[in-house]
Amino acid sequence: MARHRQAVTIKHVAADAGVSLQTVSRVINKEPNVRAEMVDRVQASIDRLGYVPSIAAQRMSGSRSYLILALNDRERTIADWRARQGTDWVDQMLLGSMLACAPHGYRVIVELVDTHSDHIERELLAAIAALRPDGVILTPPHSQNPLITGLLAQQGISFVRIGSLAEGPGFALTMGDHDAAQLATEHLIELGHRQIALIAGSPEYELSSWRIAGWRAAMAQAQFSCEQMLAHGDFSYGSGLSAARQLLAGPQPPTAIIASNDQMAMATLFVAREMGLSVPDDLSVISFDDTPIVRFNHPPLTAIVQPIAEVSARAAELIIAERGGKDVGDSPAIPAKIAIRMSTTVPRNPTRVDCTSPARRGSTISSDHGSQRY
Repeated sequence: MARHRQAVTIKHVAADAGVSLQTVSRVINKEPNVRAEMVDRVQASIDRLGYVPSIAAQRMSGSRSYLILALNDRERTIADWRARQGTDWVDQMLLGSMLACAPHGYRVIVELVDTHSDHIERELLAAIAALRPDGVILTPPHSQNPLITGLLAQQGISFVRIGSLAEGPGFALTMGDHDAAQLATEHLIELGHRQIALIAGSPEYELSSWRIAGWRAAMAQAQFSCEQMLAHGDFSYGSGLSAARQLLAGPQPPTAIIASNDQMAMATLFVAREMGLSVPDDLSVISFDDTPIVRFNHPPLTAIVQPIAEVSARAAELIIAERGGKDVGDSPAIPAKIAIRMSTTVPRNPTRVDCTSPARRGSTISSDHGSQRY
């Protein structure tokens, strides 16, 4: 009969290192005021014995749970899963936060919450009671929901609001949406476009207004008109179809369209084909997000590459630092970049533009399909 290997416990580590259980616990929990030589001694025993700290034991030994809860929009996430469209946002969020958490012994758990639910307070309190997280990462639109942020503040839980600069508790982080939209618009202006349209995202998201402002700023700087060049969507493919048809059927159809996410960009491509327009010869298209679908499309789409992994890593770092009593510092916007591919080119009747006039905020580096500018 096979014998089960005896699990290595904190008692084995303490005996091997010749120290107390409390000392091992302090080293595992990375508590301050532990001598470096003692840390090395205990860590050597941990490595030699193959000891893996138990989260349950860590939770019992101190005030921290070593869990970070990330809240994402339930309705949209499940709809994308069921449609098998992928959830690159969730993947990138997990990538960044998990890599940031691992060196500190933290784990990330994702919960899907419907921000419009009448039971949101009950759902959130139940999750907090069950997990006792050290912190919460809020993604749009949860990050700007005062009921959620107020509840977390009342519970004394550290949290980060991604994509929200509204006044209120918690750390605020953005992905530079204003500058990203301005960057996309400037790229089109430099190619010679002057009739540049924007399909905005849902007004429920703060970032939608930031992108509109960035697009308007670039157009104003170039002294181009925005009139009849703005259409509103809600980040869905269907809303992208309606918005693109509205813009392209107008009295002054645009020569370029910036779509506020990949689904609306793909819808714009469909409408262009439906109307017999060639991309990019008749219509240049830029997308936000840069999920795999736009990179493998024909033509591959020029896109704003959002730093989702970077901003979620920063969110986790802020929570861990605050829980450890460390100075968290400032939380500036983490800038996006643009990947220039084959869906943007000069218009058929290009306007001569001084390419040095729009404000350049970074350098250009080579990429597989063109260039990326920060």
